[in-house]
Amino acid sequence: MTIDLYFHPASAPCRGVLLAAKLIGVDLNIKHTNVAKGENMTPHFLKMNPQHTIPTLDDNGFYLWESRAIITYLFNKYGKDDSLYPQDPKKRAIVDQRFYFDMGTLLQRYIDYFYPSTFFGAPADLDKLRKLEEAFGFLDVMLEGSIYAAGDSITLADASLAASVSTVDVI
Repeated sequence: MTIDLYFHPASAPCRGVLLAAKLIGVDLNIKHTNVAKGENMTPHFLKMNPQHTIPTLDDNGFYLWESRAIITYLFNKYGKDDSLYPQDPKKRAIVDQRFYFDMGTLLQRYIDYFYPSTFFGAPADLDKLRKLEEAFGFLDVMLEGSIYAAGDSITLADASLAASVSTVDVI
């Protein structure tokens, strides 16, 4: 059984899926996808993912995109360690909240700040930088009293957040 992950190493969401898969114990067949060369616009890719985004998962003909959906799917299908994505509704809700924070706040503010200047030569927008710094402040509060984002042990949310934070660190 082969599980293909269409992936680019510069993508934080792609790296988050890879980290989570390692935690879960799932082997992925990495399909390096060069978006700049349009490899995500081929008829084959568009059949899998009409939004033509990466990461995209192909689990034997089951196609899924959006990194956090992929992460939770992999756990729900292949996971054995419930501490990574707890069954308790309150604990799982905290993991999910951290996923949504990563996607909707932290990573989005990174994109809002860095993409215009990195890809389009726009001047740095200090208001957007402040918003990104604010997001890191929120993350600091979440980490108070723990080295993990959603409790006393590592969860799938840590994989997603680690990938996002490391992207900002590199830039």
